[in-house]
Amino acid sequence: MSQVTPEVLWAQRSSNTDPEKNFIYLTISVPDIPKENLKLDLQPTGLTFTGHSDTLKKTYHLDLTFYAEIDPAESKVHHTARNVELKLRKKELNEEYWPRLLKDPKKVQYLKTDFDKWVDEDEQNEAPEDDFSQFGGMGGMPGMGGGDFSGIDFSKLGGADMPAGDDDEDDSDDDDMPALEGDEEAKEAKEEKDTSKAAA
Repeated sequence: MSQVTPEVLWAQRSSNTDPEKNFIYLTISVPDIPKENLKLDLQPTGLTFTGHSDTLKKTYHLDLTFYAEIDPAESKVHHTARNVELKLRKKELNEEYWPRLLKDPKKVQYLKTDFDKWVDEDEQNEAPEDDFSQFGGMGGMPGMGGGDFSGIDFSKLGGADMPAGDDDEDDSDDDDMPALEGDEEAKEAKEEKDTSKAAA
């Protein structure tokens, strides 16, 4: 049975006044691990995760030592069929971001920035509030509904507001395109042929 290190995605927010806006997003990508097959030990300085997937016949293991301390009591965990998501409250209120997630500055292959959740430090106050209603303790698996697209109006997605018909309105700029190499020679040969016919 193989033991692998799962991919970890992370992003963060920071605030020197509001503890609710001072946290780390952490997503551990571990598909097909039922709740009873995972063990998560969250400490102020790091976390240890072990989980086994019977379907993939893999055991995932992860040991992280954080750059700075978190508050495990105020942190939240959400387990889905594809991953374990954590919202880790930073212990120290600070306006500046952590320079990295881990204490050790050495780059590790399994750790990547979560660009879906990342917001630049100077833009975090304009960022929309994230919905953490699905986060909770380790109990249950809320929010695991399948692909229910019943509430989406597909007619409003992509291309619906494109004007119909007159597409050649702005085609005048196509006339200024330079000829391709082969086309240029063919055009010159044709002009020479036409000139010689006219002279005869």
